[in-house]
Amino acid sequence: MDEADRIQIAVAECHRLSSSLAIVGHGSKALMGPLQGADTLSTQSLAGIIDYRPEELVVTAWAGTSLAELTEVLAEKRQMLPFDPPRFDGAGTLGGALASGLSGPARPWRGSVRDAVLGVEIVNGRGQRLRFGGSVMKNVAGYDVSRLMVGARGVLGVILSASVRVLPMPETEATLAVACDAGEAGRLVRDWARRPLPITATCYYEDTLHLRLSGSAASVASARSASGLGESGDPLLWAAVRDHAHPFFADSAGTITRLSLPRGSRFEVEDALIEWGGCQAWSRGSIEPPDGAFATTFAPGRQAATRPVSDAATAKVTARLKDAFDPSGVFNPGVEG
Repeated sequence: MDEADRIQIAVAECHRLSSSLAIVGHGSKALMGPLQGADTLSTQSLAGIIDYRPEELVVTAWAGTSLAELTEVLAEKRQMLPFDPPRFDGAGTLGGALASGLSGPARPWRGSVRDAVLGVEIVNGRGQRLRFGGSVMKNVAGYDVSRLMVGARGVLGVILSASVRVLPMPETEATLAVACDAGEAGRLVRDWARRPLPITATCYYEDTLHLRLSGSAASVASARSASGLGESGDPLLWAAVRDHAHPFFADSAGTITRLSLPRGSRFEVEDALIEWGGCQAWSRGSIEPPDGAFATTFAPGRQAATRPVSDAATAKVTARLKDAFDPSGVFNPGVEG
């Protein structure tokens, strides 16, 4: 009996007893709020790479596989996860990346976690082991159920394994920086968005706009000249922002709000950290979202809260999905996926 079988049996027994489970990996997503359940179901032992086909740009791994290990294996073939998920000091796992739906600084240019998922295997709330999607990059008929698991925070099922697409690593990268205020930073990134520059990350914080260029040596050199930025920045910035190890997060011991903004928005708050070409911003405290935006507030010891809340139609669909996958409410009670 392997670890996946043991998880399936544990869930089936919990369903039979009408009990509940808190699904945990290495506990790296504390920012998203505490998990509750009569018992804890750990996926830490469900680790390892199942299949890796570099020539097809696809890797399949167990949910408990650390992102650090997965990144190291891919790097040997000069490949990488396109969504660059937070690793949180090495504690992040593939299953946690999918369940949280968190992507790194390159998200607007290389795609989100959901964009990279090809297939998953899960255990639903009835203790049934189910497989959705596949392990090849092609269109298939039917509902793309595998991507429903992304960002669901485990409320639909325990992710056992996942197949995701990977990308070749760029030949070279350059991090540049320019001193400016938030208004000028917004103008610059909106201007760059209209030009064919190989941008893979932007970040504005404390009067400095940072820009990452990725691609061939020739394209990066050309873009560096075209962008008008000559000052080199710190390439370690991107990992710090991705893993919430940046000073902005270290100084935010209390409530913090993440804003999801429409492309081209003018969000010009000087003490915020603004990334994704202006499409994502972090601000201290609880703030109301601008028109067309969503705000997710994270507070110590509390579940994350998103505003505005889902409309009635979306809430109805969400409830039906929950009833189909976990009718007894076995997984992560109190969490809204």
